[in-house]
Amino acid sequence: MDDFIKIRRDLHQIPELGFQEFKTQAYLLDYLQSLPQDYISIKIWKTGLLVKIHGTNPAKTIGYRTDIDGLPIEEETGLAFSSTHNLRMHACGHDFHMTIALGVLTHFIQNRICDDLLFIFQPAEEGPGGAEPMLQSPEMREWMPDMIFALHIAPEYPVGTVAIKEGLLFANTSELFIDLKGKGGHAAYPHQTNDMVVAACALVSQLQTVISRNIDPLDSAVITIGKITGGTVQNIIAETARLEGTIRTLSPEAMKKVKHRIEALVKGIELGFECEAAIDYGSMYYQVYNNEELTREFMEFVGDETDIQLNVCKAAMTGEDFGYMLKEIPGFLYWLGVDSPFGLHHAKLNPKEEAIDIAIRIMTKFIAKKGMQV
Repeated sequence: MDDFIKIRRDLHQIPELGFQEFKTQAYLLDYLQSLPQDYISIKIWKTGLLVKIHGTNPAKTIGYRTDIDGLPIEEETGLAFSSTHNLRMHACGHDFHMTIALGVLTHFIQNRICDDLLFIFQPAEEGPGGAEPMLQSPEMREWMPDMIFALHIAPEYPVGTVAIKEGLLFANTSELFIDLKGKGGHAAYPHQTNDMVVAACALVSQLQTVISRNIDPLDSAVITIGKITGGTVQNIIAETARLEGTIRTLSPEAMKKVKHRIEALVKGIELGFECEAAIDYGSMYYQVYNNEELTREFMEFVGDETDIQLNVCKAAMTGEDFGYMLKEIPGFLYWLGVDSPFGLHHAKLNPKEEAIDIAIRIMTKFIAKKGMQV
């Protein structure tokens, strides 16, 4: 495993934002080109890669997806292999995800199975979203898998643990940006202005009623406004204000309803405060819904054929654009325990590297089982 630990540390030092993963792509290509090339085909899609391993007698294609981008975070781990990119960090474990994918891929280059395998190195998971356009690309359409798998590190679970559930695992998510524009002016003459700080405050209060009064209480949804900006100095009435937040729901229908209500409330703010407003939903991710049959098969496999502890987890309000792939291709995503006191997207996240070997062993054995023809 020393080689893969080194790969993880190399990748950890070069995190890049979505669709800017040029060094990452080059590193992955260098590694892939060091492998035997007899049964491997590679396609480049933007800053991502599609890598096909041709089976000995294929009847289907099994897909495995990893994300490759980092986050705009200044690392604070103090590790000897910390990020060398200013304000960039693999704070969501994508360095782990890539390394595990390379480990599984390497195994099957050396131990071919009957079926074809497709390894998907997907850019821009953290934003603006690479899964949906990659899924629709001619490159992937030509090599469309019949089933697909993925994992995500979980700092809250110990090493040697995986967590999964059938059905809904991750929520539908959408960014939310609302810009308000009125008329600024001197603080001594408020009657000559349209104060956008007041309008923004009124809108925030109204948004809180969407969940409590428009969503079925047996369903779940969240609207969070995490940032408000407006105005310039203390004695000038603000001409503009901006709200930034997120929407999360456990059903696509609830997402549509929440957005409909937000749009109605914003129109009311425009009328009530005589201002202009614009809504931008930014990156939107479809729910991660695990195929019941394949998930049960994986859970039985973990319980019966490995020494890994299996946890049946609850659905989470986190978002993952792998949901777009699962919308079209049966498969699943599971949590991999990495035992870190600091959570995902934290500047001090430091997953335990022992989990890399565990994940490679789980996935090589499970995929080999799925790739055997009857």
